[in-house]
Amino acid sequence: MADLLALTAQLVAMPSVSFEEASFVDWLERELASLDHLDLTRVGDNLVARTDFGLDQRLILAGHTDTVAPNGNGEARLEGDTLWGVGSADMKGGLAVFLDIARTVIRPAVDLSFVFYAREEVAQEHNGLNELRDRRPDLLAGNCAILGEPTGAAIEAGCQGALRMQLTLAGHRAHTARPWMGRNAVHRLAPILTRLAAYEARTPTIDGCTYREAIQAVSVQAGVAGNVVPDAAVLRVHHRYAPDRTPEQAEAFVRELMAPDLEDTDELVVEDQSPPCAPSLHHPLLAGLVQANGLEVRAKLGWTDVARFHQLGIPATNFGPGDPTVAHTAQEHLDRTSLETVHAALVDLVTTWR
Repeated sequence: MADLLALTAQLVAMPSVSFEEASFVDWLERELASLDHLDLTRVGDNLVARTDFGLDQRLILAGHTDTVAPNGNGEARLEGDTLWGVGSADMKGGLAVFLDIARTVIRPAVDLSFVFYAREEVAQEHNGLNELRDRRPDLLAGNCAILGEPTGAAIEAGCQGALRMQLTLAGHRAHTARPWMGRNAVHRLAPILTRLAAYEARTPTIDGCTYREAIQAVSVQAGVAGNVVPDAAVLRVHHRYAPDRTPEQAEAFVRELMAPDLEDTDELVVEDQSPPCAPSLHHPLLAGLVQANGLEVRAKLGWTDVARFHQLGIPATNFGPGDPTVAHTAQEHLDRTSLETVHAALVDLVTTWR
């Protein structure tokens, strides 16, 4: 087996901030182009490598090539069995695992599709999976999918939905010396913020996975001058909801929560909606991965691209090396153990499946 931590360090050393992945994808394309058992297709800055042995099952191994911008951690740094650097956990460790499997598993027991896609860390509209879906949906065909998102070598099943809504409250301008002549829109936020802060999370359990919902005020905009009573206040709210709710039910919940303090002149609109994904571990390949390796299974509390595969009718789960809680931080790092654990489990799956 290759030194996977050293390989990951090599990938981290190649910058690939969102929208700037092209040179990194060029390198991946060169690395895979000489492998006769793979058919290679590039669509923009998305790269798909596929085996085509006509086997009964096709497993998709998918990972995004972009990282967030460095935060003083742009250089790869190896310290013993730990790699430090932006993207080490999210998710160049997962890409290293997939790349090594693509290089070394010449005749898998299932057909494989390696999907290296761009622009996951930015707005949904830019996501490379959408580009592939629109331009070459055939490249996303498969029986099930595994995303190499950092999960600490556990299975993080499904994902929660993400809903962003914007509330605009109306007031009336006045001079701050005579505030009784106006109506302060910022003050109108008080009962709404109190209700949000008091929210008790739903914790539904779905297929043995317990999800924890959340709703947060994430920004407030108001005021035109230091001596003017504000006539409008804009509140943005982010709601994470479990996959036992539809997007429509999640929106209805937020509207009901806000309703006691809203008036006809106020406006509550959806800014962005990302549907959830159920645990999806029923497919034999995914169930076999869990059982053969005794993997911990827990709910994915955030949102990931498993939901995109779910929308395509493809069962998908998150399974990758690295601690998800350090992703996007200056302390992002990756340990050798989780990297090699994920690699061993996936190699066993794709070489011994019957």
